[in-house]
This record gives sequence, structure tokens and C-alpha cells, in this order.
Amino acid sequence: MQEIRVFDGEKLRASLFNAGAKRLFATFRQRVAVAGEFEDRGPVKNMTRHGYAHLHIQCRDNDWYVNSETQALSRSLKDLTKGYRDAAAMGFSMGGYGALRFSSALNLKRLIAVSPQYTIAQGAVPHDRRRKEAAAFDEALGDLIRYGRHGVKGVVLFDPFRKMDLNHALYIQAVFPDLQLCRVSCGGHPASQVIREGGSFWDLQSMLHTGPLTAARVLGLHRERRRRSQTYWRRLARVARHCGRPQLGAAADARLERLAAEQENGQ
Repeated sequence: MQEIRVFDGEKLRASLFNAGAKRLFATFRQRVAVAGEFEDRGPVKNMTRHGYAHLHIQCRDNDWYVNSETQALSRSLKDLTKGYRDAAAMGFSMGGYGALRFSSALNLKRLIAVSPQYTIAQGAVPHDRRRKEAAAFDEALGDLIRYGRHGVKGVVLFDPFRKMDLNHALYIQAVFPDLQLCRVSCGGHPASQVIREGGSFWDLQSMLHTGPLTAARVLGLHRERRRRSQTYWRRLARVARHCGRPQLGAAADARLERLAAEQENGQ
């Protein structure tokens, strides 16, 4: 499928696939361990098959899409989205923040944000001291109150046992009241890890396409997948002991052992 480079900067890049579709699906690259290069990326075929153009946006460095090209990209996206009757997006961590930051420029109607950040500005969100990029972050240019589309609907997935992710989610909902908070216990960071481990990720993506896009439906998917997820039971055992619930921790360990034995026996 042909890639059309709709923005090609030194710091930001936007690639469009299946451009002739009537609806738009946008994704944002999440933070990478080794930055400094753009990635080669093809389309999300599950969405292009269902009548969406796919727009993939990435930053070369882990600068959270906030740099000297941010405003130019915003203008380009505003022009682009005029040709589509509907726009939806999905983003993980830094990618979730990017989707929120450009939600107005994209005129987003629906969004799945997985463990997104509200900001990385120093001192803005309690207990968050994770990002070395925070020192260079332009808080005004990255302001979600100013640049976000506050009426976008959708869900914010986060693991409530990760305190920083919980704090970010609460800040985000204060600005985007139509985004439902989805507490995916022991989902990790990003909080969709158990869902992804348990089967096709299309089950989550399809909620943008077919609906309904609700926290209750996402939680139902998480509960279904966690039953056979060793990742979930391992994390639950650790969290239970940390919270002073040794019996729950022992039950989680027992469940984990059964799952491991079943996997070894090919069940």
C-alpha cells in the first residue's frame, strides 16, 4: 500500500496510507529506548480493510512531539482532516499524549489512549520524575488545555497500581471529561499488555470502528484475557503482597503455577 508523506520534517513525520478512504485512523509512535531515527512503518491493515485511511505520526527523538515543528505539523493536520468525515486515534504512553496534543488539529471524534501522560513538565504531575526529556519540554506548546479537543470521546486505559499512571489519567479526565477512565488492574505500562498477550489486538481496535467504545467493554475484554495470562497473575501476586494481602498473593501464585503447567502440557 502506497505511503504518502504528508509531513516530512527533521523532527516530525506523518505518513498516510489508503488516502482515498472517507474515514481517518491516526496512530502515534510511543517512546523508544534508542531514539534518533524515524521508523519504517506500514499501515494498520485491520483498519484500512474497514474503510479507514491510516495516518502514522512519529517524532525522531523522544521529545513528546513538542519541538520547533509542532505548530507546522498542526497546520498540516488541520488541512488534511478536512478531507475526512470522521477521525479516530489510538496511542500508547508518549503516543497517547501525542494523540491528545493533536486531537484538535485532527478533529478527533474517538480515542483510545493507553497509559498516556498529561504532561512531562517538571513538577506538574505529583510523583512523576521519570522522564529525562522533561528539562527541555516546552510546557506552553505542549498544553493540552489549549491544544486538545476537549469533546473527544473514548477511553483512557491505565493500571491503577501504577501511581504515576493513575495521576496522569485523573489530570487528563479533568481536561477531557468525555474520556472514560478504564482501570485495567495489573495491565502494566502500557496497560494493554494483558489484552495483547491474550489474543488479537483487533478486539480492542475494533471498538473504534464498530463501537461501543466504553470503559465497561474494555474491562470486559481485560477480564476475559486475564484468566489465562501469566503476566496478570504474576503481577497480582506481587501487588497483593505489597498491599498486605498474603492470602490473595498465595492464590495468585497457585493460579500462575496451574497456568504454567497447562502450557507445558500443551493444554
